[in-house]
Amino acid sequence: MALDVEILAIDNIESAKSTMAGIGVTARGQEIMAEKMVFRVVRLRDIDTRAANILKQTMLSNGGEAAVSAATVNLSAEKTDVILAGTLKTLRLAAKRLEEQPWGLKSVAIKLCEILEQGRN
Repeated sequence: MALDVEILAIDNIESAKSTMAGIGVTARGQEIMAEKMVFRVVRLRDIDTRAANILKQTMLSNGGEAAVSAATVNLSAEKTDVILAGTLKTLRLAAKRLEEQPWGLKSVAIKLCEILEQGRN
């Protein structure tokens, strides 16, 4: 018997719920899992390298990833761009943790939450 495998392109919460409903997942199950099925890659520009190090640690601790310049680790530059990668859930958890961090990370958290709302539908 051949295994039937398909890569799904799920880019918002409604698509995730609809896909799950199609295989019989309960409404409650859909609510619990939907944010784990929508993946986002976000670029932040001109972030303080001290903040970028915190972003990296926060993303990793929540199951996501943050790409930073090599100059971030040794603080040899003042600013860097940061590329965050994770599910909506991962990014929301990270944003929550960033709210009380220094070096402009509260503003990053607020902006991140704003753009993540775009993934809801």
